[in-house]
Amino acid sequence: MPLSEYEQRVLEQMERDLGSDPKLGSAMARASRPRSRYVWAGLGVLVGLAVVVVGAVTQLMLVGVLGFAVMLAAAVWALLAPRPHAAAGTGAGGAQAAKAKGSRRKGDTSFMNRMEQRFDKRREQGEI
Repeated sequence: MPLSEYEQRVLEQMERDLGSDPKLGSAMARASRPRSRYVWAGLGVLVGLAVVVVGAVTQLMLVGVLGFAVMLAAAVWALLAPRPHAAAGTGAGGAQAAKAKGSRRKGDTSFMNRMEQRFDKRREQGEI
């Protein structure tokens, strides 16, 4: 079903607002984590799983718990690795980004208020 003109305008407005978000831009510009870190973490999870299986076969609960701890530590180590940034926002650029962020929040508030008002209006008219 095609979008109405109103929905297309709202979608375009949302796209413009997302394009001007400096936090989103920096998050999307970040490089991914090194692949070798994932490989080592995967090996750690496999070793932990093997220890859990050994603990289950030998019926030693402590060995199984230790295996689970190894698996969990390897997974957390991989997922909590810091991501390298493509471009750092320090100095004057960081001040400009903070200034733009403050002015953008005012726009967000009015945009959200307009959206709420439009929603309330449509609800009162029975369109929803």
